Amino acid sequence: MLRKFITLSQFPRLGVNEPQSMISYLYVEDDEDIREVVASFMEAEHRKIVSVPHAEAALAAADDQEFDVLITDISLPGMSGTDLARHWLQPNKDRFILLLSGYEMNSGLESIGPNVTALLKSSEPEELEKKLLGLERAMLQSSP
Repeated sequence: MLRKFITLSQFPRLGVNEPQSMISYLYVEDDEDIREVVASFMEAEHRKIVSVPHAEAALAAADDQEFDVLITDISLPGMSGTDLARHWLQPNKDRFILLLSGYEMNSGLESIGPNVTALLKSSEPEELEKKLLGLERAMLQSSP
C-alpha cells in the first residue's frame, strides 16, 4: 500500500498558511501493534509524534513537554481516553483532541470540548490524514 504524506510545501495549495513550527501530537494507544502502525501513518515533515501506551504515560509526557494535539483511543486500561481528554482540556478548553474508537461517535463530542473530533479506528489511512489536516487547519485558523 502506498502512503502519501503532506509536506510543508503543500500547505498553501491546501488553502492554509504554512506552519511556523512542528505540530506536536501525543498519541495514546494501548495495543502496541496498532500504536506503531497508526503512528507511522501520521508521520509527516511538519509533525512530531510521541506515542505512549496508556493515559498515565500521556499525563507524564504532557508534564515534560507541551503538545498541540491529543489523539487517544477511547478504551484504555486504567484511565479511559474520554477521561484523559477531559483532563487534557482542564487548563484550556480550546485544545485539540482526536478520539479513536471502534464505534461511531457522531454526537456528544461537543460536551467534551469545542475542538474534539472522533474517527473510527478501522478508518483508512487516507481518512486519518484528512482528519489530521482538518485539525491542523483549525489550529492555524485559531492561532493569533
